[in-house]
Amino acid sequence: MMMKLAHWLKWGAWMLPIVALSACAARSKLDTGAPLAPLQVPQPQAPGSYVLQVGDTISVKFLKSPEFNEDVVVRPDGMISLQLVGDVVAAGLSPQTLAADLTQRYDKELVNPRISVIVRQLGTPPVYVGGEVGHPGIVPLTSGLTLFQAIQAAGGLSVTAHRKQVILIRKGVDGRPAGHSIDVRPIASGEHPETDVVLGPYDVVFVPTSKIADVDIFVDQHLQKLIPRVPFAIAP
Repeated sequence: MMMKLAHWLKWGAWMLPIVALSACAARSKLDTGAPLAPLQVPQPQAPGSYVLQVGDTISVKFLKSPEFNEDVVVRPDGMISLQLVGDVVAAGLSPQTLAADLTQRYDKELVNPRISVIVRQLGTPPVYVGGEVGHPGIVPLTSGLTLFQAIQAAGGLSVTAHRKQVILIRKGVDGRPAGHSIDVRPIASGEHPETDVVLGPYDVVFVPTSKIADVDIFVDQHLQKLIPRVPFAIAP
């Protein structure tokens, strides 16, 4: 089970910038784990303060050497790949900072390089669904996506899934990842669909095969050690 989880998590950057539940989701019933953090409403950013994120499409433009112009997507590990210089960290940098970094790198390859970085398309933030589902992996976060909908998008629950204790992992009020145990049986049956929870960017949903005695210990001993830490910023 843990090998399966490691397989799909190793290419999904954790970064820990996980957004909390909406007011509706905060009313969902939890068996154990830390209280869910209140919703953090994104604030408007000052001009020029945007930082690149996983999934963003950017254009790298060379004023004097247009043959090197490229449109690239920021990979799940926060990197982009470019001619001559290879892999470069992009996530967490502003377009201006990345352009300055690339100018330094290409100074060794080109005469007086002049480089600009333009954001062409914002990436769709992911959520991660693993464990006893049909297709563990990344699910694009759409507006209002709930935990049970994400499970369905990942192929649905397997026959070995422990439906009484699905684990939702997200950044807690103290800035640390916290696990929350959610019983999806009343959601799946339609008896209490209102107990479903709305997901935020980079939430992790894990469906175990059996009961987890201590959710916090499970998060600390297993998931945190499997997820790579890639430093990049997302506006609070």
